[in-house]
Amino acid sequence: MRFNALSVLRQGLAGNTGWRPHWRKPDPKPEYEMLIIGGGGHGLATAYYLAKNHGLTNIAVLEKGYLGGGSIGRNTTIVRANYFLPGNSEFYSHSLKLWEGLEADLNYNVMHSQRGLINIFHSDGQRDAAARRGNAMLAQGDDAILLGREEVREILPYLDYDQARFPIYGGLYHKRGGTARHDAVAWGYARGADQRGVDLIENCEVTGISVDAGRVTGVTTTRGQIKARKVGIVTAGRTSQVAAMAGLRLPIESHILQAFVTEGLKPCLDHVVTFGMGHFYISQSDKGGLVFGGDLDFYASYAARGNLPGVEQVMEAGMTLMPMIGRAKMLRSWGGIMDMTPDGSPIIDRTPIDGLYLDAGWCYGGFKAVPASGWCMAHLMATDQPHPVARRFRLDRFATGDLLDEEGTGSQHNLH
Repeated sequence: MRFNALSVLRQGLAGNTGWRPHWRKPDPKPEYEMLIIGGGGHGLATAYYLAKNHGLTNIAVLEKGYLGGGSIGRNTTIVRANYFLPGNSEFYSHSLKLWEGLEADLNYNVMHSQRGLINIFHSDGQRDAAARRGNAMLAQGDDAILLGREEVREILPYLDYDQARFPIYGGLYHKRGGTARHDAVAWGYARGADQRGVDLIENCEVTGISVDAGRVTGVTTTRGQIKARKVGIVTAGRTSQVAAMAGLRLPIESHILQAFVTEGLKPCLDHVVTFGMGHFYISQSDKGGLVFGGDLDFYASYAARGNLPGVEQVMEAGMTLMPMIGRAKMLRSWGGIMDMTPDGSPIIDRTPIDGLYLDAGWCYGGFKAVPASGWCMAHLMATDQPHPVARRFRLDRFATGDLLDEEGTGSQHNLH
């Protein structure tokens, strides 16, 4: 079933009674060539690209709940490629290029909106840092424009430009940045993987990983034992728990990141905007709500909910940058479980156990990375070689010291 304008018109005239389910509901088979643990954006993208790029179809995605019910459905939907360090820069640049062709590739509307992203800065030092970052982005082949104060005011007239503590000096404008619909990304990849023969097994929690003589042989689930030659762990905030089933201890902590949305408003915010003197970012959804977030709650937890001090911090930053937000009523909030590495950069690598692969540690960058993460994890599992744009995301960098400390936003285990 392909989506196009004619099919939408026909279904509308027929009362939308002819649509079929997007994916099958198969029972798990006793054995697969490959298993993907985790039915979120990264896991579904991995399965899709294994089938599409490498012609592998004897694959199952195992999800303990429903597809897209984890961190892929609990984020602020921002898509960008404004990274600075080599290693991260080329990876997120690759991801943004995949985003730009994703809807045509999947034949699915993921509501990708390149509305532009503006990082505000508030001092001479921050201006210099923004200029360096912008030049690195241009050198990578992405876009960046350094805006002065009045240029920012022309685009974003509703910000507080003259407060004494954090006056706005300008901003770094990334026109190709924007947002996408998080649920639709999961649904689009699930539909695409299913059409290529991948089994998507919902309500199938992995309770054990079988290892024999240093090699993975399959998993134990709430729906029985499933054998496999290769297994990928793609479970975001639950990565440490799942890896422990195979006897692995990882340099990862799980923290809560809260997000918020206001009541629906008329269009008033055309871009994604971030606050330079506090971790705050905001955009407006297609339904009209202002979607925003900030820092982690700064304590390790597996609970998908946040605390009130975290709420207060985000609201303070929002009111400082954009006083008009105080007139909107907050509709709801939610918490996502973030798997934080010490250097704030991800891991896509083989583990010490043969046939067991790891895609984890996405910290704040998980949603924007979905296409490239799936692309590179699929390449790794299919070829046993790292993809060139993910070659720095090695697990052993925490032992060798070859870190990718993009912003220092990872968890610092020495402080806990």
